[in-house]
Amino acid sequence: MTDTHALDASPAELARIAADIAVAVGTRIMELRELGVTVAASKSSITDVVTAADREAEQLVVTALQGARPHDAILGEEGTGIAGTSGITWVIDPIDGTVNYLYNIPMYAVSIAATVADTTAMADGRRAIAGAVYCPRLAELYEAWESGGARLNGAPLTISGKSDLETALVGTGFGYTVERRIEQAAMVSRILPRIRDIRRSGSAAYDLCAYAAGRLDAFFERGLQPWDYAAAALILRESGGALLGQDDSTPPGEPLLFAAAPSLVHELRSVVLGLPSE
Repeated sequence: MTDTHALDASPAELARIAADIAVAVGTRIMELRELGVTVAASKSSITDVVTAADREAEQLVVTALQGARPHDAILGEEGTGIAGTSGITWVIDPIDGTVNYLYNIPMYAVSIAATVADTTAMADGRRAIAGAVYCPRLAELYEAWESGGARLNGAPLTISGKSDLETALVGTGFGYTVERRIEQAAMVSRILPRIRDIRRSGSAAYDLCAYAAGRLDAFFERGLQPWDYAAAALILRESGGALLGQDDSTPPGEPLLFAAAPSLVHELRSVVLGLPSE
């Protein structure tokens, strides 16, 4: 685990950098959306697209971070991999919810997190200490820093705290390969009869923040990557939520992430995986 006291900036300062850049880049991708969206490539399947705006937005985030924090490392969804010497790695998703962006559905976001090495925190071996998720179409800025709480447009966030699975509204998401979707469909078939309902926005960063804001009671997904959850996982933790991985020896992230109130998250995992109650 990295000692955050040894870093050259406080988590609160890093969160402000993340928020300022996320808002600026979110404003720009809104402008690009008005000009029309160009699909630049596909990734895991023909339905998993990258737009020209994704690439421009990632470069804008990288340029801004290097200007503000030239000694930090950067990991971006669209291929950025920059080494650093400060102990901080910025994990960025320039447009989380690209298909929503393509179709002009409001739930997409710029996600930026400052992370430090911590093999116990998440599956990618990093722990977010500051982060921001900005949803430009919704004009919603979610931000948090370690031990500083979480906020939506400046107002404190608190999870719903629901402990009853039967009346829980649960969020999830789906991948883009046939194999992954078959696995995810089986999970939904197990959980759906046991809950109030399922919601799927198309952006994991937005869904996790919606849970932090009390708009969902729980969330799970298979196959998330670090840039999908880096900032949002911190936001939900700082709002009172708990995270689990596939089992007690596996940190949250790849292959599975479960989020709910501490009193509910173990039951959520058991039902989704078809296991005996924990």
